Amino acid sequence: MWNIPNRNFGLDVIRATAITLVVISHCTYILPEFNSTLTNAIRLLGATGVDIFFVLSGYLIGGILLRKLETNKTNFKDLFHFWKRRWFRTLPNYFAVLFLNITLVLFLGDNLVDDVWLYIPFLQNFYHPHPDFFTEAWSLSIEEYAYLILPLAMYLGLSFFKKIKSSIIFIQTTILIILVLFVFKLKFYLEITITDYSHWSATFRKVVIYRLDAIYYGFIMVFLMSKYTFFRGNSRLFLWSGFLLFIVLHLLILVFDISPDNFLGFFSLFYLPLVSISIALVFPFFISLKKNRLIGLITYVSKRSYSIYLVNYSLILLSLKRFFQPSFFIVIVFLILTLIISEILYRTIEIPFLRLRKRLVPR
Repeated sequence: MWNIPNRNFGLDVIRATAITLVVISHCTYILPEFNSTLTNAIRLLGATGVDIFFVLSGYLIGGILLRKLETNKTNFKDLFHFWKRRWFRTLPNYFAVLFLNITLVLFLGDNLVDDVWLYIPFLQNFYHPHPDFFTEAWSLSIEEYAYLILPLAMYLGLSFFKKIKSSIIFIQTTILIILVLFVFKLKFYLEITITDYSHWSATFRKVVIYRLDAIYYGFIMVFLMSKYTFFRGNSRLFLWSGFLLFIVLHLLILVFDISPDNFLGFFSLFYLPLVSISIALVFPFFISLKKNRLIGLITYVSKRSYSIYLVNYSLILLSLKRFFQPSFFIVIVFLILTLIISEILYRTIEIPFLRLRKRLVPR
């Protein structure tokens, strides 16, 4: 069951849920002011939507890597083949939207951020806050380096420890990298003073070296599901455990007024990993989810989720916010434009490059 087919309904549900949470949270920036507690809760769910994408990517990419290793595709030619398939999937859309954002800024007569070229190698937020331009790109940087660093470490491990089983190299390297990343987080906690949640989010939550592990928890889950039937056979137990962990975690934050400025150690070292773990725990249930009558809508949203994510905020929402006052009508316009422009991007860039990948870099 862990070796999922190309189109898995449960994973489509996860992906569609994630992008829906992100888009709904963005709607709060163009709605008239309402209850601040509810607004913050919706925005928190939007942040969780990105975390869902991270764990989902880790699960999918970790599964691909694990299958490669277990079928003895363990030389660097195989690793480069893996990278090329990922780049055909992620880079065309990214660079198309980056170009559109640059064009929009110049058209409006604004100044580009300094060192905009850093967006090309995804270095704009590698160890410092993301610039105030094409802001959703922060998560793309994390994903790209996650796919570079851990797979490279795995293949290096295989070349040095040839007698160790490849799946053991897979899980040991994953855990080792997570521990190394924990050291970076600890250094952040010991050296940085945080003023509020936004400051913490900019300097920690959206910085590559502190967030790579969010994807690697997906690696761990795919390993556990592939090796232990307990995880597949008790999917409901893990589903409710994941929900319970997520809810209790945030109830504690609410009840005890825990925030990055007064509990930085918790937010820097434990909060985000616990969120990722709570998300990973629901995967055994969703992997086995049966198709239902909503499959058409869910699959539609899921397939276009990457395009929707790239265009909805910087290109569309910020442009609308620049010229119009917040209103329910503007929210409707935002949603319609997001669907239209993401559909155009999906059909003109994403699909053609995926077809090209199928010809040039087959499985």
